[in-house]
Amino acid sequence: MLMSGGALGKVMAHPLFSCTLRPMFVATAGFAAIGLALWSAFLGFGLAVPAVPSGPVAWHAHEMVFGFGLAAVAGFVATAVPEFTGTPAFGPRVALGITAAWFAARVTFWASGLIGPWPAAVLGSGFAASLPALVARRLIADPERRHTGFLWGLLAMAATAAGYHLDVLRGVDPLRWAHAGIGAMMALIVVAMSRVSMRIVNDALDARRAGTDPDAPEYRARPPRRNLAIFAIALHTTVEFIAPNSPVAAWAALAAAAAVLNLLNDWHVGRALCTRLASMLYAVYWLMALGYAAIGAALMTGAFGTSVGRHLLAAGAMGLSIYLVLCIAGRIHSGRPLDRRAWVPTGAVLVMVAALARAGAGIPGLPAVALLHLAGVAWIAAFGLYLLRMLPVLATARSDGGSGCEEWIAPAPAPAPAIPGPAPAGIDPAGSTRAG
Repeated sequence: MLMSGGALGKVMAHPLFSCTLRPMFVATAGFAAIGLALWSAFLGFGLAVPAVPSGPVAWHAHEMVFGFGLAAVAGFVATAVPEFTGTPAFGPRVALGITAAWFAARVTFWASGLIGPWPAAVLGSGFAASLPALVARRLIADPERRHTGFLWGLLAMAATAAGYHLDVLRGVDPLRWAHAGIGAMMALIVVAMSRVSMRIVNDALDARRAGTDPDAPEYRARPPRRNLAIFAIALHTTVEFIAPNSPVAAWAALAAAAAVLNLLNDWHVGRALCTRLASMLYAVYWLMALGYAAIGAALMTGAFGTSVGRHLLAAGAMGLSIYLVLCIAGRIHSGRPLDRRAWVPTGAVLVMVAALARAGAGIPGLPAVALLHLAGVAWIAAFGLYLLRMLPVLATARSDGGSGCEEWIAPAPAPAPAIPGPAPAGIDPAGSTRAG
């Protein structure tokens, strides 16, 4: 039954829907925990996962990229693009619409074994396409067009989502589109990380300058290195799609790894890199580089499968970057300062443990079953911890006096107390002017 106008108004008035980031970040973390719990139960105990036409492996790949991944992307771009382009924030109606579209896509995909693939194809592809449609005009209208990289990345994600469903409708294995979606996600991470890192790393450098290192450099996410990394990632994604398991795909993967490592040279700014958030963001690029290097090595040597590198990219680079964005943007765009408590790095370490354990499970000679269990427990614990700490923040009203998706408004410093002293000449102690 459709929601009445009054009930709809009450839902949109709830603090959870005051900013698109809020419901979508809750959906991201909740889906991360639930999806991996189901997958771990399938791998460890043979419990059934939703019966979709493409099979359990494709279900898992699709939901981690187009369910978990796109949920985080939706929350981030719907909040960040208005800020980057200086345009009005999207209101509760957009927040509720995006959340409902994402949820409908999940329900129809999970039920596609019963109701057929067409509803999932329409709603899943439609949700992915709605994201570039939502922000395209604002990104293109920006006079300097500094942020159009988001648009190209979103269009690539929409194309891979549509391709996946098209192959399902054709009765063809759609897994290649999930792999291409991982590549599109890596490019989007590079685009987004350049913005997030400029804030986090330069804040750390500012603190160094104000303290013991007045000559600390300024961090710049330089476009040439960033563009080279995006090009190398796109090249590998294209080559792998056209000629999987080929020597050319192997060399392209190694080139992508080298380009990402080259990107890290921008980050070498001294001790500020060792601060908590800066070092965790830095680890994202290392996991990305290791992932592409592992794919290249697997194709070159045949010593292990490409799933090793694939999980370093998806569970590692994608998982860690999403977790950090949930922690950083989720706080400051909900009217709170950054959380300095130990749970933030604890969760980041758990995501990295999950990624390394899952990648290690694909290496011959290592205890695969134990590593799979470790990966599942660590991943679920990380995003469960996020929900425990952040759900009360995301579901309650701001306390800083701001509204919607505005960044946290720091309280004004208290005025310095007056220092008693002699009154200036011509002024009596009460402050009135005396005749000369």
